[in-house]
Amino acid sequence: MLCTCQPGYESHLARELKEHHGLAAAETGPGWVRVDAGAGSATTTAEPLDPAFAHLSLIDPVEVRGESVNALATRISEVFLTSLRGERIDGPWPSVWSGPVELVGLGRRISAVEAAWQEQLRRKLSRVARLAIPDLPRLTGGRRVRGLFVFFSDFGRALVAREAGLHGPRRMADDALAPSRSYLKVEEAYGLLGREPQPGETVCDLGAAPGGWSYSAAKRQARVVAIDNGPLKGGALGHPAIEHRREDAFKFHPSAGAGFDWLFCDLVEEPHHVMQHLVAPWLGQRWCRRFVINLKFGRVDPLALLREVRAPASPFSLHAPGTQCRHLFHDREEFTLVGTSGGAPS
Repeated sequence: MLCTCQPGYESHLARELKEHHGLAAAETGPGWVRVDAGAGSATTTAEPLDPAFAHLSLIDPVEVRGESVNALATRISEVFLTSLRGERIDGPWPSVWSGPVELVGLGRRISAVEAAWQEQLRRKLSRVARLAIPDLPRLTGGRRVRGLFVFFSDFGRALVAREAGLHGPRRMADDALAPSRSYLKVEEAYGLLGREPQPGETVCDLGAAPGGWSYSAAKRQARVVAIDNGPLKGGALGHPAIEHRREDAFKFHPSAGAGFDWLFCDLVEEPHHVMQHLVAPWLGQRWCRRFVINLKFGRVDPLALLREVRAPASPFSLHAPGTQCRHLFHDREEFTLVGTSGGAPS
């Protein structure tokens, strides 16, 4: 199995696979870790493997080597066509090709091999070729999808799989009015939850400044209460759907019997302090229905924090079972957690 991740976090992914799933890294590279599943535990269990640091997992990939574009395309075609025996494709299917962006020129190589492969497929199976789409479905949680997934580790070597586990992270488009790049994180997080703020829904954004997350909700016509002693900027400043309150995020809570549809929290604070003094009361008192919360791990062991987040006694496990924890494409040294707390008081 090969798992991709954000470049620079390969060691964290390798540790997570080993410590949490018993899978030792056989090989690593920029933005990827390959493991040997031993007895096949990672590929045969009914419960999908879902590492927090993984972006995409190629299940049982086949190694292909070639010195030229045509040689690589031909060998990938052979793997794909052999695997198609007894299988019928009647609808759109993902054909996703990728590799480390750090290797200069590799992107052009991948594009050339993909184009040559597509031409070979069109000549042999034109109907199947027309149904291929170059994008992943919006699935999370390690759920598997069938298609063709090709990852180039270098110019002459690719790993080819027909099945992949999807973990949710993906690059998002920026907005010129967004006051900070943190806007991209919450936009990406909506995909994990499978839902975004709707017109008229209420959002409490704790530690809102400069307002990237508040702006994201307000542009969807949600009503936002932004809590921060600091100033809002960009599209969040003066937005009619955003009420800015200069208060301490740890001291603010809804009035008796009230609540919010959404809780946003992206505080630059020690993660245990956030879990104890913010997450626990907000989820325990059901002051929100859904949440997007970031926990910073820059000064703590991320794997230890991950264990604590997932432990039975954590506020997420106690009050929001099913919470997803991810290191997103746009995250830095932080985890993004999304989930449903069970409903706010009416």
